[in-house]
Amino acid sequence: MRAPAALAALILAAAGAPVSAETAVAARAIPARQVISVDDIAEGTATVPGAATLEAALGMEARVTIFKGQPVLLASLAEPASIERNQLVRLVFSARGITIETEGRALDRAASGARVRVLNTGSRSVVVGLVRPDGAVEISNPN
Repeated sequence: MRAPAALAALILAAAGAPVSAETAVAARAIPARQVISVDDIAEGTATVPGAATLEAALGMEARVTIFKGQPVLLASLAEPASIERNQLVRLVFSARGITIETEGRALDRAASGARVRVLNTGSRSVVVGLVRPDGAVEISNPN
């Protein structure tokens, strides 16, 4: 998957070792929050410490604007958000065989597997949960 390759490149960059794999370079301006596709990047010729490989960059989301010709740095990439701020989401709470589902409004952007704050629209209380791959937010029992 993408994570091991990106993690290995990040460790090499942090250790001061140059990343010798093909360096991803922006083929055109990539705005922040855009998911990077094959058309957005090209293979660079220079070795840039901390730069992402083509494989590591594909499918990731740009955290900042990356201008044409600039290397795509691992620090400039994040997992794509599956929940946007103010989006209505399904809240799921399960404990001891009982499942409660309700509606909430996301207070932040978040990717699958990340923690996100959600306003429970029924009780008007803010809860924190984990984003599931299906876009629902799972609330865990604090006990």
